[in-house]
This record gives sequence, structure tokens and C-alpha cells, in this order.
Amino acid sequence: MRVRRCPRACARAVPWVALWVALILTALSAPAPGADTGAGNAVPAGGDGGTPAVGRAWPVGVRPRVLRGWEPPATVYGRGHRGVDLAAAPGAPVRAVAAGRVSFAGRVAGRGVVSVELAGTGDPPLRTTYEPVRASADEGDEVAAGEVVGAVEPTGSHCSAPCVHWGLLRGDAYLDPLTLLPPWLLHRGPSRLLPVLGVPVPR
Repeated sequence: MRVRRCPRACARAVPWVALWVALILTALSAPAPGADTGAGNAVPAGGDGGTPAVGRAWPVGVRPRVLRGWEPPATVYGRGHRGVDLAAAPGAPVRAVAAGRVSFAGRVAGRGVVSVELAGTGDPPLRTTYEPVRASADEGDEVAAGEVVGAVEPTGSHCSAPCVHWGLLRGDAYLDPLTLLPPWLLHRGPSRLLPVLGVPVPR
């Protein structure tokens, strides 16, 4: 059997193609801009063994900055931070992280709150909360993952900068809402196209 040899132009292109592929893979695996990398603000890999990673969207933006992470209290009534604060501009749309039903849309202690029971997450179901939010969805509405349920209110936040407080509960127990997000959504930034230079066009 006669073996066809690669033309000289093809042979020269092989190293460039390999380099191009390696650069693309490196770019895709890089953390998103603004991702928290310090040990004090480390973001978990999604899922905590008891929380299904059913999230398909961030509550705000594409990869918002985490201003303050989840800090579970030592006791039921102890000090802590029962949720995650995400940087968000006033008026920014707030989206359901996963599919479910709006279980509450109203005001609590002067702040707008939207709560969504997540479908298929057990009994009692997981429940996400978002505040301060001016609700655009009504109690009882079925919402899809990524569907807008309200907008960030300009006042009512406990953050020093505009933010949304995102909480997660099962019954009365608070959980880390970041565990709802799978690794591909939690860590991966937007795809970046790299220029291709010096690679001959295949003939």
C-alpha cells in the first residue's frame, strides 16, 4: 500500500495548529474576570453532597462579583451571613436560578423579596430568596431557569455597595446558595476567540 506524504505546507502548519488548539483550551479553562481567588473568598465547586446543583443561571449578570459569601452561624440564632451578596446595579434584572414556582413576592421589613420553590428538589423543596427586589412575577407563577422575576431595588440593601442578597433554604435551614451552581456555570467565564495567524488555509 502506498502511503501519501503530507505536503510541505501541511507539515509546516501542524505545529501552528497544535499551538492554536492549546491556546483555545487554556482560554476556555481560565477563570472568569473578577473571579474570587483568595482563600477568604473561595467559591465552592457546586453541590455540597446534599444540595443538587440544579442552577442554570446566576441571579444577576453573567458572573457577578461576590461581595460577601455564606457564613453559617454556629447556632440557629447565632451571628453569621445566611446567604451570598452579589454586586448588582439598581434596576438590573433578577432571574430565577432554576425552574420552580414563586412562593412569595412582596415586602418584608420594608424590603422587596421574591422567593422561588425549586422544582424536583425534594420534600420540603429547596427555596431561593432574592432581596431587595421589586417583583415582576406574582405568587404562584411557574418560572423557568433564567426567567426574570424582578429588578434590583435602589434601596433596602444591607451592602455598602448596591447588591442582591441571595439566600437558599430547605425548610427553616439555611444553606449556601452557591452550591446550587454546577462547576461549568460557577467557574467558567465567557468563551474568548483568539486570532489565528500564520496558519495556512487547508487545501
